[in-house]
Amino acid sequence: MQASLWLAQLEKLEWFIAKRRENFDYLKSKFIENWIDKYFILPKETPNSEASWFGFVLSLKEWLSFSREDLLKYLNDNKVWTRLLFAWNYLKQPAFINYVKDYRVIWDLKNTDYIMNNTFWIWVFPWLDKEKLDYVILKIKEFLNGK
Repeated sequence: MQASLWLAQLEKLEWFIAKRRENFDYLKSKFIENWIDKYFILPKETPNSEASWFGFVLSLKEWLSFSREDLLKYLNDNKVWTRLLFAWNYLKQPAFINYVKDYRVIWDLKNTDYIMNNTFWIWVFPWLDKEKLDYVILKIKEFLNGK
């Protein structure tokens, strides 16, 4: 059963990838067009790659007067789904601290901590259309205009 479902989904793979890329490119252009990019570190592809974007990853710039939590609360209250990036400073994980004793840190982890505290992503789900993506941009602009 799982294999047949996977094969049916696999037939749509090229469309999924193309639509995610299209949604990603649309969001990125709207961030730049609306000057929203000055508040965020925007994602970009690694040179010589062609990403199949899972989400549109954003990091707040350091100088901002609001927190990621302020923005995420506003977006989530306005039906814009967000998620935290799947990144974490494992040295701050309770399970790691309590159970792993044999490790060393070679340099400070300030970038790891920064991402952990200031980064999130929004969806580029294939079934999002331009109207829904424009709504995301609208809500981010509303939040920023209130700050």
